[in-house]
Amino acid sequence: MNIRTTSPVVSVQWLHDNLEAKNLIVLDGTIAKAFDAMSLQIPKARFFDIKKKFSDTSNPFPSAFPSAAQFQQEARKLGINNDSAIVVYDDKGIYSSARVWWLFKAFGFKNIAVLDGGFPEWQNAGFPTEYMQVYEGDLGDFEANLQPNFMKFFDDIKNASTFKTHNIVDARSAARFNCDVPEPREGLRRGTIPNSINLPFTDLLENGKLKSKKEIEKSFYMVAEKDEDIIFSCGSGITACVLALGAEISGHKNISVYDGSWTEFGTLTSGNMEQPKTSTKDEVLAYILIYVLHSDLSETWKEKEYILKRVEKDVYKRVYEQFKKDNDYQCIQNIIEAVKANNYYRNDFADLFADIKLMAFADGEYDDMEKAVYANLKRILKDG
Repeated sequence: MNIRTTSPVVSVQWLHDNLEAKNLIVLDGTIAKAFDAMSLQIPKARFFDIKKKFSDTSNPFPSAFPSAAQFQQEARKLGINNDSAIVVYDDKGIYSSARVWWLFKAFGFKNIAVLDGGFPEWQNAGFPTEYMQVYEGDLGDFEANLQPNFMKFFDDIKNASTFKTHNIVDARSAARFNCDVPEPREGLRRGTIPNSINLPFTDLLENGKLKSKKEIEKSFYMVAEKDEDIIFSCGSGITACVLALGAEISGHKNISVYDGSWTEFGTLTSGNMEQPKTSTKDEVLAYILIYVLHSDLSETWKEKEYILKRVEKDVYKRVYEQFKKDNDYQCIQNIIEAVKANNYYRNDFADLFADIKLMAFADGEYDDMEKAVYANLKRILKDG
């Protein structure tokens, strides 16, 4: 009996129950893996060699997007047919398997799913394994049909960054995004694509498995609306696909992946590109409260005293110096970017707006200008 995947992710129980399906093909998409006769795999799995077989190895950047001809040829060598149902896993839980999933989608193939929790979850469930085997079966009839909008390249990202045509979302860790630690790739400078925001791919995972759909949707809440265009980036185009997987689960439609990601962008651009403006949540809170405090062109000691109860004095002073340099438009833009960068969620907004009201009423008055600013911030930050 032939089967179809009805979700971009399947459980190990689902795979175990359907392991004998006639058209099922299980792919091991573990990156940086070589054939090892003593290595274990899921029964009948076929090794999907991202680095050597399914990347353009003539490209100076790692894991570069292959041509349709190359992808079709290598997929056929693995016995993949147009009517196959594919489940892909890796040995980390969900990591490079999402890249395999996205590659097939980029070449027009939809009957594919990622194994939630990957090989570790399969082993934890006590399901059978076998030693790694080289596929020696028949050639498949798979036909690659390139979907142009699934992958973005250097010129695309430059345009999107300059003209803000897309939401650019970086899957790297916050420490890498904020340039607090060196890049793991030797010789690659620290940095961030201008006008991008950060959503670490690990925020979607717990113990190597995807979090619930509700939690994933919460992670994307401040990233973009479901009908907006998103480009996902990371270090080299691998974990950006984990975000693409989460976005599809969340119902986002207009999503793409920057193939070269920061490795390419950081190499092809100078070190003088815009770096991220980083701020802690305390600094964001202080900035917003100071902004509301000055909205009625007056400042009372009780209002200032409330702010100093909520944030440290040095934070207040540092933020106030920045606030004095910004015009009204810059203030709003700074607030929006800072809120996005700090991954505010609905509960955070509830606390934030409670703070605004308490601060504004600290002097016993909550005037019309403060009320108007409060309403405007709620509208801008998409809460309520």
